[in-house]
This record gives sequence, structure tokens and C-alpha cells, in this order.
Amino acid sequence: MNLTNHFLVAMPTMEDPNFKHSVIYVCEHNDEGAMGIIINQPIEISITDMLDQIDIERTLPLVDPLSLEYPVLNGGPVAEDRGFVLHTIQVDYTSSIVITPQLAVTTSLDILAQLGTDKAPQQFIVALGYAGWDDGQLEQELANNNWLTIEADSNIIFSTPIDQRWQQALAKLGISPANLSSDIGHA
Repeated sequence: MNLTNHFLVAMPTMEDPNFKHSVIYVCEHNDEGAMGIIINQPIEISITDMLDQIDIERTLPLVDPLSLEYPVLNGGPVAEDRGFVLHTIQVDYTSSIVITPQLAVTTSLDILAQLGTDKAPQQFIVALGYAGWDDGQLEQELANNNWLTIEADSNIIFSTPIDQRWQQALAKLGISPANLSSDIGHA
């Protein structure tokens, strides 16, 4: 089982407050573990404010300042001081990890200087931190019914309002949140 380029959709029984009602985009899943970015937990800072705080030198003129007004996301509880940009592929940035022919995740500062300019990726989200699992840990969480899985949908990542991403991921599975029980049971 390889869940790269899939969503993990938290079940209502998820007890960990870091992941309650979360949707995680899985960037990498292999024999060593998994890494993903939560795509539906905004924090109280815009991309513009974050860029101002880290004093990114911008040499290109802004052509899309509205794209920088979106909130930065809480990508997960690991390395919360580290930034990740999940984006459509336009240019190969330093430190880019290509996930699919359409999506990559980048941790380099060079992409931050280009956000909002004509060199920016067409679509992107910015997150601080990531979610990580050691070998076998995610598989155990799946066996414990903590997550539903579905192939990722870039519409949900980039076009769906943040507060609707969990419901939309469930709807893509054909599930209404009202039909999910918070009771745990095994037959």
C-alpha cells in the first residue's frame, strides 16, 4: 500500500486534537514511514504577514497580492517552525520534491520570494510544520479506523474553502458527516 498523493481524512473518533476533522495530503509514503501536510487548519497569520516576519527579499513586482492574503496553514505538529509550500509544478525550486507530474512540495526560501509574482506557481498553499509517521505507524492508525483514505483531489487542496475541505473529502468518498458515528466498535 502506497498512500502518496492521497488524502487521510480523520474519522470523528480521532482523539488527537492535532488531527481532529483534519484532511492530510500525503506527500510521501514508503517503507520508512509517511509524511503529509494538513490542508484544512488555518492559523492566525496571512502569507503576507509571514513573509514580512521572515523578511524575504523580493526582487520581482507583485502581480497577484490577493494570493498572499490567504492564511498560512498548520501543516502538522512536527517541525512547526519549518515552512512547506505545496504547489502546482511550474518551476523546479531548490529542495522541491515532485509528488506527481502536477504537484510538488518545496521547503526552499526561493519559492517564498516569488509568491504573488508572475514567477509564482499557479496554485499553492503555505503550511508550517508537517505530519509524520514512522514505519508501520500509519498502517496501525488505519487498522484502528482513525483515517479514511482517498486519492487526492487538487480541487479540494486549492479551490475548496478551507473550512469545507473535510466535508468535501468525505463527500468525494460518498459519505455525509452525519452518517459517521463517533462510536468505536469491532465486529
